Amino acid sequence: MNRLIPFCLSLLFLAGCAAPLKTTRNTGPWNLPDLEHAPRAEWGARTGLVQEVYYEGEPFRGKPTRVFAYFGRPEGTGPFPAMVLVHGGGGKAFSAWVEHWVKRGYVALAMDTAGHGPNGPLADGGPGQSDESKFRNFPESETREMWTYHAVAAVIRGHSLLAGLPEVDAHRIGITGISWGGYLTCIVTGLDQRLKVAVPVYGCGFLGENSYWKTTSLPKMAPDSRERWLRDFDPSNYLPGVNCPILFLNGSTDFAYPLDSYRASYRLVAPRLRHVSVIVNLPHGHIWTFNEVDQFVDGVLQGGAPPPRLGPQKTEGDVVRAKVVPPTRLNQAFLNYTADSGEWSKRRWETQPAEIKSGVISARLPEARPVVWFLSGIDARGLRVSTEHEELAADTW
Repeated sequence: MNRLIPFCLSLLFLAGCAAPLKTTRNTGPWNLPDLEHAPRAEWGARTGLVQEVYYEGEPFRGKPTRVFAYFGRPEGTGPFPAMVLVHGGGGKAFSAWVEHWVKRGYVALAMDTAGHGPNGPLADGGPGQSDESKFRNFPESETREMWTYHAVAAVIRGHSLLAGLPEVDAHRIGITGISWGGYLTCIVTGLDQRLKVAVPVYGCGFLGENSYWKTTSLPKMAPDSRERWLRDFDPSNYLPGVNCPILFLNGSTDFAYPLDSYRASYRLVAPRLRHVSVIVNLPHGHIWTFNEVDQFVDGVLQGGAPPPRLGPQKTEGDVVRAKVVPPTRLNQAFLNYTADSGEWSKRRWETQPAEIKSGVISARLPEARPVVWFLSGIDARGLRVSTEHEELAADTW
């Protein structure tokens, strides 16, 4: 029996069994039917819980390529749920990340997206992941030579590899990625309708509107190349296609993916599917030990108790409120706000206790204007959730 069915019945509020959105999906330059076939794979050395694997990638400069990955599986017969793990900039395939999920009862695959193997660049690897490689000038004919094209394809093929294994329940596969891996997760989740849960950490779209790269790499591109890059490789073009529960986890002062672009990105996803956890001063790094990620995934794929969720904020005068949905006991609640303006990464945030009563969080806004704020809560497991951020202009009283 497909074990996803009882999970879905118990998790309707997460919309884990939601039908695909009835919109025309943008599939960009990728051949999805081809990528959704299990790739040829060569299995290598095993160390403890983890085994090396190489699988076919997209052709690069007219030659075939291989993608290196670490694979792990729990003991037992399965079938098990599975996770696709996508590293960020300056990262690699992390065996310790695979171990983290295997110990939680998942088959896991962490692939390299920079053309590297366990000991450095592969002779038959794809393009590197430097900013110079990601944002180089390119004509239309070289779209499929670009890093994002290859990285997205490698991630989707990794999913297809997992889905074709007998020890994996193909109906219970999720994805999480960190930073540039979060960026890729946003694109892949909008493309790959087979995924059942997703957690992009930090990464988002609208990079041409506001991001670290808006003032660094993007202005260096020729106008036609920049236009093509934003058309084909910005996640904002694919997030409307997301059809599974997705948790957006970020910090209030992230240097790369600021809150305005972050909010614009998650608002592209249907409200019934999107969940938000913005954490004040969250550090940016290859961190895969966020309990919010683990519990969110477990809630969809394992039938575990999901994290709480905060409904839309309502403002009456200078009092803001948000319901806890579904009714869940929160141990603490907060109003987080900043009266600073300018770069999001440099704003100073203040946090003060909020009231919790009858499943509703409420707080009084400070008198300072302009002000940006969001409500947040922590449950008994220490899981942190938040609302979207809201803003009042300087002339609003």
